[in-house]
Amino acid sequence: MTGVPLSVLDLAPISAGSDAATALRNTIDLAQHAERWGFRRYWVAEHHFVGVAASQPAVLVGQIAAATNTIRVGTAAVQLSHTTAAAVVESFGMLEALHPGRIDLGVGRSGQRRLTPDKPRKPRPKTETPREWREIDGVVVPPPFDLRSVLNKERVQATMAILQQPEAVAPDFAEQLGDIIAMLNGTYQVDGFDLHAVPGERSGLTPWVFGSSKGKSAQVAGALGLPFVASYHLTPATALDAVDAYRAAFQPSRFLSRPYVVISADIVVADDSATARRLASSYGHWVYSIRAGDGAVPYPDPDECLPLTDEQLAVVNDRLATQFVGNPDEVAERLTALQRVSCADELVVTSVTYRHEDRLRSHELMAKRWGLCA
Repeated sequence: MTGVPLSVLDLAPISAGSDAATALRNTIDLAQHAERWGFRRYWVAEHHFVGVAASQPAVLVGQIAAATNTIRVGTAAVQLSHTTAAAVVESFGMLEALHPGRIDLGVGRSGQRRLTPDKPRKPRPKTETPREWREIDGVVVPPPFDLRSVLNKERVQATMAILQQPEAVAPDFAEQLGDIIAMLNGTYQVDGFDLHAVPGERSGLTPWVFGSSKGKSAQVAGALGLPFVASYHLTPATALDAVDAYRAAFQPSRFLSRPYVVISADIVVADDSATARRLASSYGHWVYSIRAGDGAVPYPDPDECLPLTDEQLAVVNDRLATQFVGNPDEVAERLTALQRVSCADELVVTSVTYRHEDRLRSHELMAKRWGLCA
């Protein structure tokens, strides 16, 4: 094996000209292959009203677990602002009861909150993160990208209004996570009354916290002694800071005696570098649609994409520079560098291509190069 364990993060992407049903079948197929190829975990993301099919990850986790036998399956991650602690514990408790020892409960904060005219967004404090491009021992760290400069704010507002109950206020992340832990422990109370989440209580589930910066998610994960997943694939500018903040805040718990870090990377692997670059050539168009458009469009066919304009490139350059594209040796070298710099205990890779067979091949080549399978 090359370095640390390797896992898969899947968005259930819908390719241009295809549909959600096909994307979900492709996810099941990839998960079955990932199990045979030796990946440790298979995680699915949560996204809404965009060109991916992973809108209800707990439902998808159940389908994947039922279609596989040994691989751990989980969420990356359930957005707690869209649900309740009880719903999370009960649904994942049911999954764990049906597939004992194989379910990962991944949770995260929603990246955006619903905006209302009387509650405008507060300005963010100044960041200490450098504003220039850096390279740390082979790992590219771009300057932070200000999503607010291009994001379709009206669409965000409308989406959050649908995902939350009218006039609902997202609960405090730390409090909600504390409620989840209390329910799992069997110590949860409301107004002095004991409440028992069945199934879920005493199930052995461990919450995994997903975060992108050195802010609340990393600090809460550390303070509660939970495993932490840093999203280099999504926020490469701040993922390493998040890891440092998590370790600095870590306190031993019943879940962990020492910090446990997973860091993600976006990869496209092919038999040769030129093929990999061609397969990845529509990735920037997809990211641009997420950042500046009306949500992720179906994943574009690279053979039908015009080159990105300079204006579009400025919006996605950080993600293009931090996507690991190439032959197995090239991608393995960059993954090894990311693990070395972050001191991660595990890596999780996401690989999106227009054709499902190319996505299968990308994961297979990586598994073989990483030493997971022959």
